[in-house]
Amino acid sequence: MLITGLLLSGTGCKDYLEEKSISNITSDSYYKSRDGFEDLIRSCYTLLRGISKQRNLVLQGTDIFTTNGWDAGEAGDALNSYDVTFNSSNGDLKALWNLLYIEIGRTNTAISRGPAVTDMDNSLLQVRMAEAKFLRAFCYFYLVQQWGDIPLRLTETVSPSKDATKTAAADVYKQIINDLTEAAATLPPAASDYGRATKGAAQFLLARVYLTRGWNFNNSLGGSPADFQAALKYADTVISAYPLAARYSDLFPQHVENPLLQGNPAQNDKNPEIVFAVQYSDNILTSGNDPMDAYSTAEPGNDAHSIFGGDVQGIPGNLGRTSDYNRQQDKFVATPAMYRLYSPLLDSRFQWNFVDAQYALKDVPNFHPISGDNNTTINIKKGDTVLLFRPWNDPASAQNKGMDVGGTKPYAVYNVPDYSLARSAKTPFTVPNVHPLMWKFWQPNIPYGDAYGTLDFILFRSAEAYLIAAEATLKGATGGRLGSADIYYNKILDRALGTNAGVIPMCAAIPGNVTSLDSASYRATAGNITIDLILDERARELMGENMRWYDLKRTGKLVERTKAMNPWTKLSGTIDAHHLLRPIPQSEIDLSSPTIPQNDGY
Repeated sequence: MLITGLLLSGTGCKDYLEEKSISNITSDSYYKSRDGFEDLIRSCYTLLRGISKQRNLVLQGTDIFTTNGWDAGEAGDALNSYDVTFNSSNGDLKALWNLLYIEIGRTNTAISRGPAVTDMDNSLLQVRMAEAKFLRAFCYFYLVQQWGDIPLRLTETVSPSKDATKTAAADVYKQIINDLTEAAATLPPAASDYGRATKGAAQFLLARVYLTRGWNFNNSLGGSPADFQAALKYADTVISAYPLAARYSDLFPQHVENPLLQGNPAQNDKNPEIVFAVQYSDNILTSGNDPMDAYSTAEPGNDAHSIFGGDVQGIPGNLGRTSDYNRQQDKFVATPAMYRLYSPLLDSRFQWNFVDAQYALKDVPNFHPISGDNNTTINIKKGDTVLLFRPWNDPASAQNKGMDVGGTKPYAVYNVPDYSLARSAKTPFTVPNVHPLMWKFWQPNIPYGDAYGTLDFILFRSAEAYLIAAEATLKGATGGRLGSADIYYNKILDRALGTNAGVIPMCAAIPGNVTSLDSASYRATAGNITIDLILDERARELMGENMRWYDLKRTGKLVERTKAMNPWTKLSGTIDAHHLLRPIPQSEIDLSSPTIPQNDGY
């Protein structure tokens, strides 16, 4: 994709940007005008939708997300099994690589052409160029984390080229920091149009970049302890400017667990905690997608509400494919270990993120709950519980499970070890591969078959800045405004505990051992805080927010934690250190001359 020139789109990038199609304008003179340059900058935002939807490489194959079927005799997918099928021909690799470099091509064009704009106020021109630098840095940060040494292009592509010479990761990080530092110095605290990059967005990304460089993966990033100090400084700056929401749930679409009580709750996706988000809108001018992103063009809108669910269509009383539970596509399944990282009754995030009961949407008279027994019947009424998931630390006994498996309850009852049962275990009450719906991003009342939400997808929020500060402090940074690492950590925990703030919540001591009921505190103290405790808290707070693979890779925990908690990875057992970098897409290797070298191990 490095040989591809710039292609601009006339589609929208956020709620309040006025759009003007420029797809048929090719004259160089247009970009020298204010209107032309504004349209050029707008085109630099549209691909954020497609980039943020490329979740496979950041969520799958980690300790907290996987796919179904590990107990069902099915074949594992490449990203979770880490076997020979995960190679340079993988389509997710090609899609993310191409989107990031297309976006870099656009930002390079904006940065290169900005000085020639003739009729624009210089201060506004500098802000727009700073936006482009922020977006370029954002893309290069994704690329260098995934692939290490990568081609670094900083000027507009004006003619086809097959040159794809790699630049050392340390030099890529220098450029990222330079772009972000310049952007932070120029961008305003508040954007002229909601959704544009701001000073806070650049400062937040600097905190992430410095934190990552400080760990100095394979001694290849040019990192040093000073990076942790810089990460703490920028995290503190973000914390001061972006107050935490009163409740975790305030950040996401409002909903209730029982569809029959759903109503039409008001939605608000502009909480002050949010630093930067990918913009969506139900306005036709801004809900279109970029023609260079085939996936988002075919799947317009935010799909986050529909891709983390469990299969509910086979449960008694279900109406089939309706908007009540919508399209639960099971693209990203929480590992059993993920449920065990929470104190289910104390931590509000557990109750918000997961649906632990499902309800009949219609009457089912004379239902036969026991396979092969036509004499035993029950009457299921609309609104009755038909499926209950027990907390990991309070499993149901055999007697207190469903009648379908020899218990006494007139509904299915699942303990955590029951998730992803083999297909042979199907009962009249439910189906295999069932697990609690992950409803963190659930947006109600979207007609079935549409599945495209209008809520913005959060990329940066200040809760993460607290956890960045905790991690940087743990790694030796000093002088944080809140003090020690445990204080930063517990601010986020206590927000989640609500009225139980200050108590000691307990998670599973060994999350990956689904039969163990041993527990451990996840309140931080000066004596117990470790990188694993912080990673557990990042999982609880930030699950599904497109960071997990980066978190595990940064901290050197990818192999250890994924082997311990991801069922597919446990089965395959082939993940090793070479998987900390991804293979260069074969399509890029085939196009390059001289041939771009493949990463080791692939």
